[in-house]
Amino acid sequence: MKTLISTLTLTVLATPSFASSGSFFSLNNTNFVVTIAFLLFIALLVYLKVPGKLTGMLDQRAVDIKSDLDEARALRDEARAVLASYERKQKEVQEQADKIVKNAKNEAKTAAVQAKADLKASIARRIQAAQDQIKSAEVAAIKEVRDTAITVATAVVSDVIASTMSAQDAGGLIDAAIKDVAEKLH
Repeated sequence: MKTLISTLTLTVLATPSFASSGSFFSLNNTNFVVTIAFLLFIALLVYLKVPGKLTGMLDQRAVDIKSDLDEARALRDEARAVLASYERKQKEVQEQADKIVKNAKNEAKTAAVQAKADLKASIARRIQAAQDQIKSAEVAAIKEVRDTAITVATAVVSDVIASTMSAQDAGGLIDAAIKDVAEKLH
């Protein structure tokens, strides 16, 4: 308000009408009329409390701006807190992922070692099974050769005995065989 009054005072004092000749306070002097109109206009503005309203509006605008700034600061702080939280969570998730990868690698190495051991054991079992089959086949072949040899020998002996033995000798052998069987059974 003091600034307004001092501005008006300087305006009145600095008018060019003081430099001109003649009466300043005459209604014929346009500078005087303009000065009075200006002063009336200023008085009307002061009467209608326009400067107070302007300062009130400016103060309200300042309060609104301050409120917006406070809200923006609060939002910024909240955003920083959320960002920090997400960064912590991301770090934790990354650590967990690293642990999972490390565990998976260790498990894969363990599984590979176990698979090698299982493969060696399986190969050893198959080799042993093949050797057992070979031995079994050898035994079966030997048995078959013996059986065939026995069958052939029995057939040859039976042919030789049949061709050289008489009927009476054959009956005696049959009786002796029956007697041996009877003794062994009883």
